[in-house]
Amino acid sequence: MTALPFKRHLTLPNQLTILRLLLVPIIGYTLSATWAYHDQVSVAVYATAAATDTLDGRIARRRKQVSELGKFLDPLADKVLVITVLAILVGQAVVPFWVVVVIFTREFVVTGLRFVAAGQGVVVGATPWGKSKTATQNVMIMLLILEQPYPVLHVAATVFVVLAVITTVLSGLDYLWRYRRFVI
Repeated sequence: MTALPFKRHLTLPNQLTILRLLLVPIIGYTLSATWAYHDQVSVAVYATAAATDTLDGRIARRRKQVSELGKFLDPLADKVLVITVLAILVGQAVVPFWVVVVIFTREFVVTGLRFVAAGQGVVVGATPWGKSKTATQNVMIMLLILEQPYPVLHVAATVFVVLAVITTVLSGLDYLWRYRRFVI
């Protein structure tokens, strides 16, 4: 009996990416909850999801399990996670709407760039600025969640909002510059 066609695509890296997608509704629930320590649980779930983003790429490259499914799902899972959490935080008046607009616009532009490049056989990989953007956004999100039960974190959260916006804009500009041949 032959293996099911999709089974070869369910590598460990792709399973981690799917786990990240499955964690999105859980973090959405915990962020919206009102029970004791829901913020701390939200951060733990978010940190787990963020860790899968770091792990899936490393494992895929190390085991030579980079796949088309992974190239599609990984950035999708990242965007769904971040935008979902930020939308909830905007609804709770934790983060200004304009911050989410900046982040969403950058993601929309870079995703469009990736699709155009892919149509011409070019894979637009992560850049150092893109990785910095991801790191600062992740720290920002966790601090914004934790500042609710721990107001002492307000200054750190604000600093990371500024850093996240700066790295988001700079990484978007970096992608546009590196791959300008697909834009013009």
